[in-house]
Amino acid sequence: MKAGSATEWVRITLAVLAVSFFSYLMVGLTLPYLSFEIDTDFLATKQSIIHIKHWRYAFYIHICTSIFVLFLGVFQFIRRLVYGYPRLHRWIGMSYVIIVCCLSGPSGLIMGYYANGGLYARISFVTLSLLWIGFTARAYVLARRHEIAEHQAYMVSSYALTLSAVTLRSYAFIFPLFVHLHGREEYIVVAWLSWVPNLIIAQLLIWKKWTTL
Repeated sequence: MKAGSATEWVRITLAVLAVSFFSYLMVGLTLPYLSFEIDTDFLATKQSIIHIKHWRYAFYIHICTSIFVLFLGVFQFIRRLVYGYPRLHRWIGMSYVIIVCCLSGPSGLIMGYYANGGLYARISFVTLSLLWIGFTARAYVLARRHEIAEHQAYMVSSYALTLSAVTLRSYAFIFPLFVHLHGREEYIVVAWLSWVPNLIIAQLLIWKKWTTL
């Protein structure tokens, strides 16, 4: 095996392992909610709106579908799969687009409207959801037009926002260890940190043209 090929396989393996690990953690965080107890973990903070049916449906749709896009998304950037197995690439891509645009994104938008932390946190999560849906839909349109470079750029941006599910929980755990703010202020900061840095990094990757592994 050539050195370049070996390096490529190492990058692919590390990326898949990392996303698989975070997907596993997300599954662990999601499973307790499938008891449908209305005071489980995060739901304990939503007792004032838990009775709103569309919010409750959105919550369960969001937590159950986001795991799939988190895992599926990484395979969209593996060069060997993209160019070596185009039919599989298209199937995974269509699954990703449908889930984000029809399930995870709209449910996230509803959740964002009712987010904890007040107006500024809500603006953050609503903006995140709109950009997530928009970037993903745009990536699909560009793929249909065979504008591949632009398609890849929008997919990188979309997946950067998908990863906000991971960064949100990471910041929520790490942030209080180093920064001491009041509950609402902390939630607002974490809400914006969960996706804005991701998007900045995505733009740097696009600028450097690192859109596939």
